[in-house]
Amino acid sequence: MGGSILGTRVLRKEDPKFLTTGGVYVDDMRNEPLLKGAVHVTYVRSTVAHGRINSIDGSDAAQMPGVLAFFTGADLGLEAKPSPYNPAATRSLLAMDKVRYVGEPVAIIVSETREQGEDAAEMVIVDYDVLPALIDLEEAMASSTLLYEACGSNVVFDTTALGMPDNTGDAYFADCEVVVKGRYLNQRVAPCPLEVRGAAAAWAPDGRLVEWISTQHAQGAVAPIAAANGVDPSQVHVKTVDVGGGFGAKIGTYQEEQLLGVVAKRMGKPVVWRETRSESMVALGHGRAQLQYITIGGTKQGKVTHYQLHAIQDSGAWVDMGTILAPFMTRPMSSGVYNIPNIECRTTSVVTNATPTVAYRGAGRPEATAAIERAMDMFAAEIGMDPAEVRRINLIPKFMEPHTTVIGQTYDVGDYETALDKTLAAADYAGWRKKQAERRASGDTKQIGIGVSVYVEITGGVGNGEAAKVEITEDGRAIVYTGTSPHGQGHDTSWSMLVNAKTGIPIDKVELVWGDSDLVPVGSGTMGSRSLQQGGNAVYKVAGDLAEKAKSVAARLLEANEADIVLDTDKGVFHVAGTPAVTKSWADLAVAEKSNGGLSHDEFVGVPSATFPFGAHVAIVEVDTETGKVKHLEHTACDDAGVVLNPMLLEGQIHGGVAQGAAQALLEEVRYDADGNPITSNLADYAFISAAELPSVKVVHMETPTHVNLLGAKGIGESGTIGSTPALQSAVVDAVAHLGVRHIEMPCTAERVWNAIQNAK
Repeated sequence: MGGSILGTRVLRKEDPKFLTTGGVYVDDMRNEPLLKGAVHVTYVRSTVAHGRINSIDGSDAAQMPGVLAFFTGADLGLEAKPSPYNPAATRSLLAMDKVRYVGEPVAIIVSETREQGEDAAEMVIVDYDVLPALIDLEEAMASSTLLYEACGSNVVFDTTALGMPDNTGDAYFADCEVVVKGRYLNQRVAPCPLEVRGAAAAWAPDGRLVEWISTQHAQGAVAPIAAANGVDPSQVHVKTVDVGGGFGAKIGTYQEEQLLGVVAKRMGKPVVWRETRSESMVALGHGRAQLQYITIGGTKQGKVTHYQLHAIQDSGAWVDMGTILAPFMTRPMSSGVYNIPNIECRTTSVVTNATPTVAYRGAGRPEATAAIERAMDMFAAEIGMDPAEVRRINLIPKFMEPHTTVIGQTYDVGDYETALDKTLAAADYAGWRKKQAERRASGDTKQIGIGVSVYVEITGGVGNGEAAKVEITEDGRAIVYTGTSPHGQGHDTSWSMLVNAKTGIPIDKVELVWGDSDLVPVGSGTMGSRSLQQGGNAVYKVAGDLAEKAKSVAARLLEANEADIVLDTDKGVFHVAGTPAVTKSWADLAVAEKSNGGLSHDEFVGVPSATFPFGAHVAIVEVDTETGKVKHLEHTACDDAGVVLNPMLLEGQIHGGVAQGAAQALLEEVRYDADGNPITSNLADYAFISAAELPSVKVVHMETPTHVNLLGAKGIGESGTIGSTPALQSAVVDAVAHLGVRHIEMPCTAERVWNAIQNAK
């Protein structure tokens, strides 16, 4: 008997398609019968960051070649609806009274071709009374100019309103020998999926609305689309084809997608929409955008006793998911991996005249890690102690039973010191410190920096389980229906491995069905690193239950007692114990069950709580002190995601996460001018990372199983992003610390590094 396929390096079975014929994306749906004769939708977008709309004149646009219709919000009878996170904030799906950011949709053009729509959009004249643009967070907090007058303030959410304490003040640190303060910006970034947003909509002959969307959560799109179109959710069918990247920004549904059914009904024709890259940079939700006031205190021997964080979250111009990331993701994780007896965290969410913020890879947890790790570096520098040693002194000791932090968050399992030690050893931390000392002594213009971060994060915090169904066909294949949704993670391979482990059906005979709200009506989508521990967990349980259920059918066919039936998972056949020569295949069983409705099993499999992956990263950089240029030399990552299903997929997720985290640390930043005009609205102006800027990532394997699910697995999709960013920022500061530099804001561009060196002189 062979061993289980689980834990082995199985090549991704989905890759041949992507590497040869290519994926099938929303743009490829032209031949879909329901979309025959589809017309193109183009959104006219605000060119003003903040202003009252006096009039919208589309008469010239309507005369342009190929233009079939022009609609404003008033034409479509749209009404302002409240935000679920603060009902005082209201807006309509097309701006009608006021615009609040450059890129906000104000009108719709319907044309025969996409190019005609883009040309016509240039001809629309919108008359605005321009209002002051609020881009700076603290200026917005204090301003009498309000984005939403009914809110009474630009502060739209504050944890003190939930009854949580606010001890921000020096008295909190009265007993500390050492106190250090800092003000840091976790800058605004754009998700930049390679596939920008797109959607297509058609009203089917049966009266239902069918919509194809590039989304991370097909089932979650049903209700908002139904609401926008004034129909019952049962009348909406959402389909997701291949998705070329999401990174959290494609979790929710945007107004552009919600309005397509409305336009299709008006036109009596199916419609398609696809944004340009420049539109995507200003209209797809942004990430991070958190200002952090940090105070840390403790003893001269390195023990941290007090930590305080005030996180001011930039919600952008709408009270969307970004508003609640700080209170509900950053705050619970504010203590990180450290055993700090006194912690206080207040969060304040503020609306500004920038693109709304949404969930972005890590969503609130990278911000928490960045804050505490920067604080640890500041504290270490203040007392003159090695930053790795300060971390070790303050780590929560190893625990294999749940541990609750002072802030009230309960972690499942953790072994932080082992992760740190393994990473320091693999990175040759001591060797690099020696090389650093030599470079400093020689006065070389190129200096070495070493950055360390230790982190814990929360995964599978979305949803309390997942739905799965496994169905056996008459030719012995397995069809898996899952409520999660792949956009690069390798679900097809993973779920096939899980089914193979329980049934013995070869992975190339396992087919995955996902992203269709009719075929899989219950599903919580892919976000928050939940897929394997909830979706995969459900598939594993359902496949196992189906194998048990099938034994009764095999017993009937083999004329034996069910208790005597054995499933040989190496061969995928059933036989009577002690008589392996006479077998029945899965195909035999499926044929036999045809008259009984077929052979399948489906179930919603719950999980009791989230899981808490952890790890440590060490980044090595070289900084040219004459130009400020940073070179990322080496990166070592230990990301403990519990039991590993497929090491190759794990490493791929870590590599991608480190790339995204490194990009934030060194390159990426969404920027606006004083009037709220975006100045990073394409990939020529926005510094998007490539392989040329990245070293090979050294992955350190470590597995600490969780007790939360059947697989013992935790999430891995966001971990690399969380550990890498603070390690890299720390490394850059460390490279020039001997010159008197204490801090450099992200992204640590050559200009910023050079200025920091000059200012320190």
